[in-house]
Amino acid sequence: MIFDSDVLIWFSRNDPHAVALVNSTPDRAVSIVSLMEILQGVKSKAEMRTTKQFFQELHFRVLPLTEAIGHLAAGLIEEHSLVCGLRLEDALIAATAREAGETLATGSLKHFRRISNLDLKPLRPRSAK
Repeated sequence: MIFDSDVLIWFSRNDPHAVALVNSTPDRAVSIVSLMEILQGVKSKAEMRTTKQFFQELHFRVLPLTEAIGHLAAGLIEEHSLVCGLRLEDALIAATAREAGETLATGSLKHFRRISNLDLKPLRPRSAK
């Protein structure tokens, strides 16, 4: 399963739904795009180290961008950006999940639900009931 950055942020805040999903998933992956989004949000070198340790300790596979992912993402933007506002980072994450044949765990269903052949695992934080 590939985890979107929102799920990982909720995990870091000890949201019980996110913690349960991540902990119950033995094969964890993250798009390099989501990893960069998380790293971009850190506020200190210590937080940077903690964040990198998190991905290592929980054995996340970091899925790189490939030429195929880039072409697929470009097609997704062409198809969806005018209709539902699909943004570059979400197109790259969706394309990574599709190319890898993985389910995408996300709380941002509105960004992804119109994309065909994308298996989604919706997750809402406990506070978002």
